[in-house]
Amino acid sequence: MPKRIFVISDFKDESPRSIFLDERRMLKGLIRAGHDVHRFSYRNVLTQFNPFSGKHFRRFMPKFVKKYADGIMAEQIKYYYPDIVLFLTMKHMTTNTISAAKDAAPNAIFVGRDGDPYPDTKPERIETGKMMDIMIMPSAGKFLQVYKDAGVSKCAFIPFTSDPDIHFKYKVEDKWQTDIVFLGAAKHSRIDHDADRFEIAKRLSNMQNAKVYACFGRPKTKGLDCFKAISGAKIGVSLNVANDVYLYHSDRFINIPACGTFMLAKKAPGYELMFTDKTHLRYFDTVEEFFELADWYLRHYNEREKIAQAGMEHAHREFNCTRIAKLLIDLIEKGSYNVPWAVII
Repeated sequence: MPKRIFVISDFKDESPRSIFLDERRMLKGLIRAGHDVHRFSYRNVLTQFNPFSGKHFRRFMPKFVKKYADGIMAEQIKYYYPDIVLFLTMKHMTTNTISAAKDAAPNAIFVGRDGDPYPDTKPERIETGKMMDIMIMPSAGKFLQVYKDAGVSKCAFIPFTSDPDIHFKYKVEDKWQTDIVFLGAAKHSRIDHDADRFEIAKRLSNMQNAKVYACFGRPKTKGLDCFKAISGAKIGVSLNVANDVYLYHSDRFINIPACGTFMLAKKAPGYELMFTDKTHLRYFDTVEEFFELADWYLRHYNEREKIAQAGMEHAHREFNCTRIAKLLIDLIEKGSYNVPWAVII
């Protein structure tokens, strides 16, 4: 039966980033799965009332701004009569925000999503997460366990999604062409990071036949240019901040194969349940192994393209946003979903 789903997130309506957000894909998947969805971009509403902006946005946010935003959100929830209230981000949310939403929809099921690593470093998110009926993350293991230990009754792994409408092999201009591409920060200063990620990104930044974006002074890609940058490379690199947490991955892990580019990914526990080594991608464990595999596959076109094609088909079939949305609804309605990589605690 179709559901009314009130989705709250930071949809970045003011930025080209809004085009490639996973939140946009999940919203699309829910609609294509047959549900009615009302979208509420919480941070953009905060911005409308906040006299401060930019780097001062969060630091100097007056209390009345949060109160206004919570009130606007709650009133829309109240008159939408949702079956499900879905927080696709926990950023900017407070316990007052969640309480306002719950007061407006006392019979709805509340689902929260935290897409960031190390949730134990963000105590305010744990407090809001505890108010959810279900918490989901694109990771399992110790990250997901944080919310379970905090008292959330059901926690589950839900991966990042693909959208074949915008995820495919783009025909791109020469400026995007390269042998190897890495997109993302080389490290995150406020949390632990994988040393291999920094070393590989640094070495690639100094190579003539490689491109990096969003690190070492290189600009970020905007909108669908992210997928053009991937499409223009022979090899895409997937490296996480943490690579020792069960099933933890960034959207790179889906974006690269979904765009039809051969992927070298640093292996993390559980990854074989999602993509098979030597069939959909190649995994590596060390910096040396990464550069050895990169060199070999750059010299072997047929082997590289065979894996890239299989990876794209697999990403489109298994992780497309409509399928993942249906699995999420199964989780909400039935308490579980049936896939090889399922983790529900």
